[in-house]
Amino acid sequence: MKHLLNEVKSWLHAIILSLIITLTVVSLFPLPALATGVSEMPDLTPDSWVVDEGDIISRTTETKLSTTLAELAQTSGNEVRFVTVHRLDYGETPETFTQKLLEKWFPSKEAQVNQTILMIDTVSNGIAIVTGDKVKSAMSDDIAKSVAFETFLAPLRDGNKYNQAFIDASDRIIAVLSGQPDPGPPLIIEKEPESTFTKAEDTEKQRGNSTAWVVGLLIAATVIPMATYYIYQVNQPSSSDS
Repeated sequence: MKHLLNEVKSWLHAIILSLIITLTVVSLFPLPALATGVSEMPDLTPDSWVVDEGDIISRTTETKLSTTLAELAQTSGNEVRFVTVHRLDYGETPETFTQKLLEKWFPSKEAQVNQTILMIDTVSNGIAIVTGDKVKSAMSDDIAKSVAFETFLAPLRDGNKYNQAFIDASDRIIAVLSGQPDPGPPLIIEKEPESTFTKAEDTEKQRGNSTAWVVGLLIAATVIPMATYYIYQVNQPSSSDS
């Protein structure tokens, strides 16, 4: 009986060790971030000027944006929201997502007329901007697109400077919706592009190294429990000695 209990303990130890190694192997492959649909977006509150689901805006920048956008709403009646998400649902585009979000937060046409939403998907840096009918009389569709794809994108091309992108876009939108002259997009100075491509031989080498590690760990997850049990068996006294 004692010998049987020892065998059970040995197998339990082997199984636990195998699970630990397997979990280690799995941890080498990060799980993809969950996609965001409009239904997952939080409900809007009166002071929700920045909805940073993508977690890319600093606390200082968010406070500054919220303050200036709240002042714009109070003085002009125009309301602007900045939205970030990390990943969009499959088949969703920044344009369709932002339009649906406008309709979720402001279901009636009357509530949409003075609204603007600028949204970015941080995985692809896909951008969209939607505006209500009243906003269009002050900020035309051409200016809105320029804000999104020129003013906002410029800092992103210079090292994904998200905070600067939102501040620059906010400054231009506020100027236009406050009745001031449009300051226009930033002056873009073209830089000599640097090659960011990995050499084919380096890619193959990295892929080979990764494969070798994974195969090695998987083999270890199988062999170690067997070896542990074998060593245990060798070191056990024979049944005749018990």
